[in-house]
Amino acid sequence: MKNIAIFASGKGSNFIAIHEAIQSGLLDANICLFVTDRKKSEALIKAKELQIKTYSFSISDFGKKEDYEREIVSQLEETKTDLVVLAGYMRIIGQTILSRYPNKIVNIHPSLLPLYKGKDAIGQVLRAGEIKTGVTVHFVDEGIDTGQLILQKEVKIDSLEHRESLEKKVHKVEHEIYYKAIKKILED
Repeated sequence: MKNIAIFASGKGSNFIAIHEAIQSGLLDANICLFVTDRKKSEALIKAKELQIKTYSFSISDFGKKEDYEREIVSQLEETKTDLVVLAGYMRIIGQTILSRYPNKIVNIHPSLLPLYKGKDAIGQVLRAGEIKTGVTVHFVDEGIDTGQLILQKEVKIDSLEHRESLEKKVHKVEHEIYYKAIKKILED
């Protein structure tokens, strides 16, 4: 069984969906570590309730990015992490982690990459008047949402779509496909 570390900054709905996929036997993995940059995040509370080892930090506790990333690498090595899974982690992964885990960090993004990279992809899609969007799971590289694509699924946009309804549709698809992409990676 492979060890995965999950990084999240907010509510952690993808983290919970991955945990549920493991519990139901859909994904053969162990969540060995939960990492967050928000010491009061809902996801951190849930990880502690699930008795998953956690590491939380505040950027203000460190002088520079390399410092907190070195500590994260130490935590990943200690837990023998095989794959890093970003699930709403709102920090850009730097060279300190990338160099230690090449092609072993994945992210989920709420658009059909390479379209609508970066922050507020759903807002970008709505402002552009698109009739479809989607969800992409990809490897993390030095760029922002530029890594090799692993899995994508389309989401149709209704003519009267608004942000909240589209976010719900996108989250539903994220929860359906993220564990499948992780499974594919771990089996390869």
